[in-house]
Amino acid sequence: MDATAMTVREVAAYLNVAEKTIYRLAQKGELPGFKVAGAWRFQRKDLDLWIEAQKEAASRQGEAE
Repeated sequence: MDATAMTVREVAAYLNVAEKTIYRLAQKGELPGFKVAGAWRFQRKDLDLWIEAQKEAASRQGEAE
């Protein structure tokens, strides 16, 4: 398994969103990440788990409607 830390730019490309969105989510603690020398870094395995949790939450919300 690749444990290489991803940059904000790489995560933005991976999730197909703007870099600004990644900064906002990370700063709010909504996206799993950590800082190294003041720069945000992310691990793909954490992002994949986060994506699955988001999908489950959306599914539960859709069922409640």
